[in-house]
Amino acid sequence: MPQRLNDKIALVTGIGAGIGQGIAMMFAREGATVIGCDIDPQSALATVQAAAAEGLTITSVHPCDLTRPADVQRYVQTAADRHGRIDVLVNAAAIAPHMATVAAMDYRSQWTPTLVGEVDLVFLATQAAWPYLLKSGKASIINFASVSAFRGSTNFGMLAHCAGKAAVLGMTRQLAVEGGPLIRANTISPGLVVTPATDSAGGTQGAIRENLLARIPMKRLGRPEDIAWCAVFLASDESSWITGANFPVDGGVLAA
Repeated sequence: MPQRLNDKIALVTGIGAGIGQGIAMMFAREGATVIGCDIDPQSALATVQAAAAEGLTITSVHPCDLTRPADVQRYVQTAADRHGRIDVLVNAAAIAPHMATVAAMDYRSQWTPTLVGEVDLVFLATQAAWPYLLKSGKASIINFASVSAFRGSTNFGMLAHCAGKAAVLGMTRQLAVEGGPLIRANTISPGLVVTPATDSAGGTQGAIRENLLARIPMKRLGRPEDIAWCAVFLASDESSWITGANFPVDGGVLAA
C-alpha cells in the first residue's frame, strides 16, 4: 500500500513516551516528515534512535518546554525554516495532571499547573504554527481531549483534568471554525492508555485496573498504537471533509 502520509510535514509534541511517541513512530512509518519535541532530552533522543533502528527519520527539538512561549516559537520556527510550511500539528504533549477533589484542590499548586499543562500548551503551539498551517492550505490539527471531558471518575479526584480536557474539546471546535477551509481541527478522546505516565499514576494496576476494565466493553486497556492509527487517519487526506469532530478511542467506555 502507498504510505498514507507521504509529503506531509508533521509536528508531533511529546515524542519521548506514550501517545506522542507512538504517533511520531507511526507517522514516520507512513511517510511523514516528523519534527518532534519533548521536555526530556534523553527520552526524545531514545525515540529518534528507535526510529533510526527501523530505517526511519524523526528529528527532534529538545529540551522544549511547551509552556514557555519562547521554546514553542523556537520549535515551530525550526520546522518552518527547514520546510516552509506545516501540514499537521499533533498536540500530544501534556503535563501530568494533579489529581484532587474540589474540596482538596489547591488553586495555585494544583489547579493552575494542570490547566496550563493541558490547555495553555495546546494554545501556544497552535498559535505559533497557525501561519505555517495556513501556508499548507490543507492542514490538520489533532488535539487530545479525553473520555474525562465527558464523564467523571469514581477512582480519582479529576476535577482539574476533566476541566482541562473539556476546554481542549471546546477550543478545537472553535479552531475548526476559524481554520476552515484551510485548516481542519479535530480531537481524539482516548480512554485509559498504558503509558509510563499512567503506570506511575497507578491507573493500570491492581484494583483500579480491574474497576476500569469492568467499564470497558473491549475488556482491555489502550495502547499508544490504538491512538496513533486514528491520528494517521486525521492527518491524512482520507479525512479531508472532517473538522470540528471528536473521535473516542476508548474501547467503548463512552458507549457503556
